[in-house]
Amino acid sequence: MAVWAKIADEFKTLLKLRTEPVAFRRLEKAEELDKIKNVVRVNRGFTYCQVPFLVRVLGQTVGITKQDPIGVRCTRLHGLRQASEKSMQAEAEMLSHTWFGSPEDALKQQRETPRLPVGEAIVTAPLYKEKFEPEVVSIYGNPAQIMMILCGLQKEKYERFQFFFIGEGACADSLAQCYVTGKPALAIPCFGERSMGQVADDEIVVALPPGELERAISGMQKLAKIGFKYPISSIGGLADPTPVLAQFYPAQDKK
Repeated sequence: MAVWAKIADEFKTLLKLRTEPVAFRRLEKAEELDKIKNVVRVNRGFTYCQVPFLVRVLGQTVGITKQDPIGVRCTRLHGLRQASEKSMQAEAEMLSHTWFGSPEDALKQQRETPRLPVGEAIVTAPLYKEKFEPEVVSIYGNPAQIMMILCGLQKEKYERFQFFFIGEGACADSLAQCYVTGKPALAIPCFGERSMGQVADDEIVVALPPGELERAISGMQKLAKIGFKYPISSIGGLADPTPVLAQFYPAQDKK
């Protein structure tokens, strides 16, 4: 097992994160939850939107199965139930009265939604607690903090990242997108995540494959040595930036 506590601490130190990185794992069998210490089972009605809050703010380890009182729509996003054409049409009818202008548009959203493969359970925990080997790690922060993570990845190996927005149900854009593609997935948290999951107005989220965490840290450390680090220093909109930029881009002071 990687030293997840050290990795979590590196992210918090480099980025001054307000909340903990969230580790996620899908489990084939519900009995696997019994092997993880101090798993909390939510015994009231809840949505998955609330789960990252329980983890990243309250420090809980949360296990979920389809027998728990979680919203059915959440179970079909996160691999606890299979999404069928019939279930997608039913959800599309409901969503056409809220977030989308027609059942056809809502059904298109349902068909384009990334979803986890079906298993019997899922579990989430603060990364630093090292409860299990994560399959996805989600980090919530302001846009500047998340930008530095992505720039850290690019410092080590450039690639052009592409991101998505399906609207309501945006946890699919981060967690599920990362899970099914094995690529970093940035998302704008949706209405539900903000109203029920207490995601702050200034927060976005990036989901990362565990194998990319050390790459991001290494890249951010290299950028910090140059002077590119969080919090980002302000030059200002009315100042001549040339002298400051010349420290980083020597050609800037040449006419």
